[in-house]
Amino acid sequence: MSTNDTHASTDGKAVLYRMVTPQHICPFGLKSRALLEQRGFEVEDHHLASRAETDAFKEKYGVKTTPQTFIGGERVGGHDDLRRHFGLKVAEPDSKSYTPVIALFAMSALMALAMSWAVFGTVLTIRAGEWFIAVAMCLLAMLKLQDIERFTNMFLGYDLLARRQVRYAYVYPFAEAGAGVLMIAGGLAGLVAAPVALFIGTVGAVSVYRAVYVEKRDLKCACVGGSSNVPLGFVSLTENLMMIVMALWMVARAIA
Repeated sequence: MSTNDTHASTDGKAVLYRMVTPQHICPFGLKSRALLEQRGFEVEDHHLASRAETDAFKEKYGVKTTPQTFIGGERVGGHDDLRRHFGLKVAEPDSKSYTPVIALFAMSALMALAMSWAVFGTVLTIRAGEWFIAVAMCLLAMLKLQDIERFTNMFLGYDLLARRQVRYAYVYPFAEAGAGVLMIAGGLAGLVAAPVALFIGTVGAVSVYRAVYVEKRDLKCACVGGSSNVPLGFVSLTENLMMIVMALWMVARAIA
C-alpha cells in the first residue's frame, strides 16, 4: 500500500504504517499490528515497500522511526508508544532485571528433574539437587563464553583476583564450565571438580560481598554474561555460594 492521508480512522479502526520490503520486514510493525488486533481494532495496514518510501514517510510526518500507528486521526507513535497508549509496560533500555537469572535457574531445575526422572524414575532425588547446581554452572558459563570480552570487562570491575591477574578473568568461565560438566558426571570426576569450584566460588563470594555490602557499589553482575542488566549482589553471591556448597558436598560424599 502507498502512504497517503487515510489515517483519519473511525472508532474501532487503526492505521498502521510499517516497513515491509524483500530485504526486511520490521518486527515492531508485526508486533504493533498484533497488539492492535488483540485490542479489537480493525487495522488498515500500509506497507512501506522500499527505503525511499520509508524515508519519504518519515520526512512527511516528522518522525524518526517506523512503524507508526494512527488511532482516531491522531498519531500514537511507534511500538513502545502504542504499548504506553494501552497502559502496558515498556522496558527501559538500561533498566535492571532479574529475568535472565530467573529463566536460567528455572531451566536448570527442570533439566535436573528431567534427568533424575530419566535415570531413577523419580524427580525427588539427591542427584537432582546436584545436577541442578551443575547444570546451572554450565549454563552460566555458556552465557559468559558467548562474548568473553564483554564478560571480562564487567568481571574486572569487582573481582579481586582478576584485578591482580587479568588472565583469571578469561580462565574463570572455562573453569566454571569444566567444573559443572565434571559435577554432572559425578563420582571421581565430581571430586576432581570440587577444588576448582571451591576456589573460584570462594574468590567470587568474597569479591561480590566486598563490592556490594562493604563498598556499597552499584554494579552490573557479570554472572550471566557481559550484556546483562542484572544487578550485582544476591544473585552473583548465590552463584558463588552454590559452587562452594557443591564442592564441599562432593568432598563429603567421597569421604563418607
